[in-house]
Amino acid sequence: MNIFITGVAGLLGSRLADWLINNVNCNVIGIDDLSGGYIENVNKKVDFYKLNLSNSDQLESLFEKYNPTYVFHFAAYAAEGLSPFIRQYNYENNLIATTRLINHSIKYNVKRFIFTSTMAVYGINEPPFVETYQQKPIDPYGVAKYACEMDIQIAGEQHNLDWCIFRPHNVYGIKQNIWDKYRNVLGIWMYQKLNNEPLTIYGDGTQTRAFSYVDDCVPYFWLGATEEKASKQIFNIGSDIHCSINEASDLLLEVMGGGEKVYLQQRHEVKDAWVCHKKIKTLLNFENKTTLKDGLTKMWEWALNQPLRTRKEWSYYELEKGIYDFWKIKK
Repeated sequence: MNIFITGVAGLLGSRLADWLINNVNCNVIGIDDLSGGYIENVNKKVDFYKLNLSNSDQLESLFEKYNPTYVFHFAAYAAEGLSPFIRQYNYENNLIATTRLINHSIKYNVKRFIFTSTMAVYGINEPPFVETYQQKPIDPYGVAKYACEMDIQIAGEQHNLDWCIFRPHNVYGIKQNIWDKYRNVLGIWMYQKLNNEPLTIYGDGTQTRAFSYVDDCVPYFWLGATEEKASKQIFNIGSDIHCSINEASDLLLEVMGGGEKVYLQQRHEVKDAWVCHKKIKTLLNFENKTTLKDGLTKMWEWALNQPLRTRKEWSYYELEKGIYDFWKIKK
């Protein structure tokens, strides 16, 4: 059995590949362009291909060669706050890439297409967000993911593509990209601590989120592919426990042995965002096992042993009007 994982060098993709290799008799084919992940994250037993889904002609040849049973589509550039300033890049790498993968999955009769969406599709709603809420994203990243969800469902109705959609939220853990200044707040803070910088907080830090440890989620991605109950279902997945950004930063500082914080310009974002997991608990028996402190401790111990990599920074934006002071390019 051949299984495709896109975004295999990123957090979700790499940890799912590790889990599958240890728990399932299968061949994992990993796809990533390494723009947001690292080859060191990819399990040595993965058949790895470096390519960009949005423009590579090699994609169809891989479907012809391997005829995958399942496709796990995790590749994305998940920078919500930055997405209004890189709209074209956002849609090409999130929406266009997904539609190409959907086309091939239909053509080659993939058994089920598993997609990771985002809590960003809910936009401003009353938490805890429930899967039946009307989506109303407030940024281009959320719009792209919402469009992907709709296109997948249309493919199911018109072309009989079986699918399962997960909406993870604030996922963290070992193998996360801590060298990207625009996304993954816990990783950003760890990078800052490693470089003797204060932890940056946008606004007053009273925003609320629920942080989800990656290894609690990955076994359920597999159930999303293989359980009949998961066919054509949308699931929230992640932690039930929400906290403020201030509380999360204080806990991480405790784990890291102290440090300073600095408050910066408020971003355009949803203030209170956490979700209900009743559906995935009922249908797939989901259990969130890792406390935030335990998860942060594991990730910090991993971060301490990482190489000194160059931090990802954009050299230009498609749109500079309205860019936040802390992201302005120094000229």
